[in-house]
Amino acid sequence: MLTNHHTHSLYSDGSSQPEEYIVAAIEKGFNLLGFTEHSPLPFGNTFSFKKENKEEYIELMNTLKKAYSGQIAVYSGMEMDYIPGISENFSKVKAEYKMDYLIGSVHLVRPESHDELWFTDGPDYRTYDKGLYELFGGDIRKAVTTYYNQLNEMIETQHLDIIGHIDKIKMHNRVRFFKEDESWYTDLVSETLSLIQDRDIIVEVNTRGIYKQRSETTFPGPGILKQIRQLRIPVMVNSDAHKPHELDGEFEYGFSLLKEAGIDEVVYFKGNGWAFESIR
Repeated sequence: MLTNHHTHSLYSDGSSQPEEYIVAAIEKGFNLLGFTEHSPLPFGNTFSFKKENKEEYIELMNTLKKAYSGQIAVYSGMEMDYIPGISENFSKVKAEYKMDYLIGSVHLVRPESHDELWFTDGPDYRTYDKGLYELFGGDIRKAVTTYYNQLNEMIETQHLDIIGHIDKIKMHNRVRFFKEDESWYTDLVSETLSLIQDRDIIVEVNTRGIYKQRSETTFPGPGILKQIRQLRIPVMVNSDAHKPHELDGEFEYGFSLLKEAGIDEVVYFKGNGWAFESIR
């Protein structure tokens, strides 16, 4: 069974109309495709869903689900950008937009003593570096700890189904500021995984960093996947596609990492809940 639960169309920061992704998914042999636009945010930006498109989008998703029923299962989710004191309550958004499921992610880190936000994503590492030095005084441990604390706060205060690219904070690091085997870093990861386990949240294995050549491995990487196996946390492989041809980007590599970690099944959305599928 081939699925992708993390997809962005032009309704957020993707390239194309949703139907173009569906057609491409069918051609690639997908059984399920879930759309997850970036949630609306109360400030101007180039990547999040615009509230004025809500009714149009809900109607379009309903139409596409019916039109392609029997060919592929189409679901409407949302990738919720969690920013303390700024982003909306996840449950409220899910009900308002009639979403099937939610991915919870952190792209913008809010420092304790600064009004500006640290953008940790995007193609340019210089944006990451600029925020690190201007907002955290170059203290990478403080900055990364703030990231994981924000993830933890999201997990503890919001209702979500999937954690998006859990360790993406490493992407622009490229072993320049910290190493992933440093004890302070592994302690942060372990704390977050414990919270995820307690709340039975799914961890996605996000392959976007690989096919965009921004990371040497998936989010999360092999070390964290071994911990996930030990904790029996459910997983799925997603491409975080922003273009139709990216839907199965580096899926083979993602599944190979799961097998190497001893993980033999993935989860997928099934109408009103989650089901397990063995990895072949």
